[in-house]
Amino acid sequence: MKRQLLIGGMLLLVFACYSICFRNQPNEYLKDVAPEIQLKSPSGKMVSLYKLKGKLVLIDFWASWCGPCRNESPNLVEAYRKYKNRKFIKGNGFEVFSVSLDKDVNTWKNAIKEDKLAWKNHGIDKDGKASANYGVSSIPSGFLIDGEGNILAQGEKLRGINLHITIEKYLSKN
Repeated sequence: MKRQLLIGGMLLLVFACYSICFRNQPNEYLKDVAPEIQLKSPSGKMVSLYKLKGKLVLIDFWASWCGPCRNESPNLVEAYRKYKNRKFIKGNGFEVFSVSLDKDVNTWKNAIKEDKLAWKNHGIDKDGKASANYGVSSIPSGFLIDGEGNILAQGEKLRGINLHITIEKYLSKN
């Protein structure tokens, strides 16, 4: 009986850890407005999320060592090329703001080149501050914000074909 209780307790603990660590649900702790992110770019300059105000922005948390992140890269590149010059309800143009959780700068830079991540807003979150501010518990993880900085969508709505479907909802009719 004790052994069954122990096994049951361990299974419950494993399930609880899995559901907390690998959840891909919207982050209920975030407010409606996206927190500022300032990070070092591959060239060593600072990139700022707030400098993209006025555009529809996908904040993409990823890492070079993350297989699912790298598999999603072609979809992000396609979305960037497709929407970068489009007009949106609350935004003129589309940008991707990449936030890498890498620790090794060279590996990160190489992944940007290998995956042909054409946008210029890449930052490395070595200390984890940006990912903590957004409550990121697993990657890939994304947040779509409008030109005023409001969070429009997050989670699975921003992966695969769902990314394109979600972006299309915010295209300007004019």
